[in-house]
Amino acid sequence: MDTIFFIFSKVVQFCIEPLNWVIIFVSLSLLFLSLRKPHLCKRFLLLTLFDLLIVGWLPSSEVFLRALENAVPKTNLSQIADSDIGGIIILGGAIQSGMIGLDRGEVPLQSSAERVTKALELIRKYPNLPFIFSGYSGRLNPKGLSEADAFKQLIAEQGLSQETEKTAHYENQSRNTYENVLYLRPMMQDFGARSESGAIQPWLLITSASHMYRAEKIFQMQGIEVIPVPVDYQTANSLNWTSFDLEDGTQNWHKLVHEVVGLLAYWITGKL
Repeated sequence: MDTIFFIFSKVVQFCIEPLNWVIIFVSLSLLFLSLRKPHLCKRFLLLTLFDLLIVGWLPSSEVFLRALENAVPKTNLSQIADSDIGGIIILGGAIQSGMIGLDRGEVPLQSSAERVTKALELIRKYPNLPFIFSGYSGRLNPKGLSEADAFKQLIAEQGLSQETEKTAHYENQSRNTYENVLYLRPMMQDFGARSESGAIQPWLLITSASHMYRAEKIFQMQGIEVIPVPVDYQTANSLNWTSFDLEDGTQNWHKLVHEVVGLLAYWITGKL
């Protein structure tokens, strides 16, 4: 059932991403051109142009993406004692899983690289705390290294293998946020620091700001308390109404649609 849910969510996301509509509009334009119906061909070409303008005009996506990023405020870690933290969770999504890492011998980072850089910062800041990197791959047909295995390689490249020998843990089965929490829960109970009363202390949760709201809610549904550490912000406090960038707009819409589909799918299936 979880596999069907995973595949269905990917299909829905592909179908509603605005840039993917360009393929449909252009295909229909060519079809009507071959059928000698130029008026319909022109209409779909105009829709293609309008679609590209909406995607490239950054405020169209940023206004919604900013709302998601602001849904969970940043935590001031300086106000939290080390003894009140159970560990560090790093959710996958920043590492390019697959054959590139194997073929090239390097760990390829994606646009959400702040998940990794913040993780390395906190691992060094809290050397005695356990940490778990959670993630296999978000692809329908994954190959090569999992994200967790790639992060383990990155830890070695950063010279942290010996320092984290007793604190490092990796979960390399999860394909989405729900599975992250599902597989993390028993590991947190086994490895997490506890208070004097024996209760598990809340863990720091590192993920993208746009993803933090959904992730935190799923942890809460499972009765797990986390301390949000949002990173990878894509929007500022104000909007530049004249900004146009097709590449950045595509990435923004991808993140936005991904979260909206995830929230709706988890809500419908009772996971949220």
